[in-house]
Amino acid sequence: MKNLILLELNEVNFEVVNFYIEQGDCLPGFKKLIEQGIVNTEAEPEYENLEPWIQWPSVHTGKTYNEHRVFRLGDVVNSSSGQFFEQVEKVGFSVGAVSPMNASNKLHNPAYFIPDPWTQTPCDNSFLSNSITEAIVQAVNDNSKSKLTFKTIFNLGLACVALVNPFRYIPMAIYALKSFDKPWRKALFLDMLLYEIHKTLFKRKRPNFSTLFLNAGAHIQHHYFFNSPFVDSPELQNPSWYVGKDEDPFLEMVRVYDRMLLDLLSLPNTELMIATGLSQKPYEKLKFYYRLKDHRAFLEGLGIDFREAIPRMTRDFLVTFDSVEQASLAEKQLSEILVDNEVKLFEEIDNRGQDIFVVLTYPSEITKDTMITTLGKQLSLLDLVTFVAIKNGEHQSKGFAYFSDGISKYAPPQGSNVSKIHGTVLDFFGAPR
Repeated sequence: MKNLILLELNEVNFEVVNFYIEQGDCLPGFKKLIEQGIVNTEAEPEYENLEPWIQWPSVHTGKTYNEHRVFRLGDVVNSSSGQFFEQVEKVGFSVGAVSPMNASNKLHNPAYFIPDPWTQTPCDNSFLSNSITEAIVQAVNDNSKSKLTFKTIFNLGLACVALVNPFRYIPMAIYALKSFDKPWRKALFLDMLLYEIHKTLFKRKRPNFSTLFLNAGAHIQHHYFFNSPFVDSPELQNPSWYVGKDEDPFLEMVRVYDRMLLDLLSLPNTELMIATGLSQKPYEKLKFYYRLKDHRAFLEGLGIDFREAIPRMTRDFLVTFDSVEQASLAEKQLSEILVDNEVKLFEEIDNRGQDIFVVLTYPSEITKDTMITTLGKQLSLLDLVTFVAIKNGEHQSKGFAYFSDGISKYAPPQGSNVSKIHGTVLDFFGAPR
């Protein structure tokens, strides 16, 4: 029997991890990976295409962006490109997946399938998967508000009772309690929970091929990279009100992941692949991220006619309409909103007919004196948005991948496009390309 786990460690920079190892930090899991050999991959050459929701469809389909054309998070549901999930299933192997980014569930009989929080594709329709999916969607998309609904808390608690090893209850509960004044720990706790869910489902269902996507590493690099000693610059410093000077969320993140790696490397009769898709490097300046508090209320307050407002990652949201004309009018109105009569609030608006994809691009700190102008009226911007983070990391094309001994002969050469990982999976299972 062939058994393979693909761990998708989104955007983690292994060169920074190696920096910590070389300065004496104990990271035996990562150290083992690096000693056995890491394959460097390359993502898209154009910076505007260096997004994880573009690169992971490349991994899943074996196609570059110019071939699969999936540009926005959630757009994969409109793609006809085949993914290795259903391609492996088609040749007789069972498949499971937990939170694969921008992946659609086209499996006929998944061992389990829990989609990412941003892609509107069905889960495997079991009671637990439905509960977990609903809870994670609310927890992630409302993360900037720091509010979990009672139903979300109940569903997450149910997932813990049903799918988390009881020996992990107390350590995870303590970690969750310590997250109130350390926001990065919320993302790490979610990854811990997803890992435990995947671990239990994998042991119970025994799929031949299983994937697990973890995103806390990307989140922490984006928002706390400057606190790492790897970033040795007096200009690149986070303000004390944002994060304590002595805190190092990056090191905390790799320590959490390291325990997972040691666990995965010890699994019997199971090959392991790890990929980052792309990675991050330190950003060159301070840039503030904000998110609308209530996307629907904001649009309604502007008198915009729309069908649905769907939050995406961080600053992004999708608005759907009943007609092309409504979408065009909304695009025009949103594009004309100025902050302090100088800078556009939404610099990026992608009109795709009957829907528009909008990014809140205003980069500076928003105070009580920051105003927006729309339809001849002035409104306090601070009342309409919630602070998310300060940008610390930016994407780079270089990615990192690891292949255990039993699958290493199928690994792509150094410097290959990240899409070549797809062929590694197919070759391992003997599936046609």
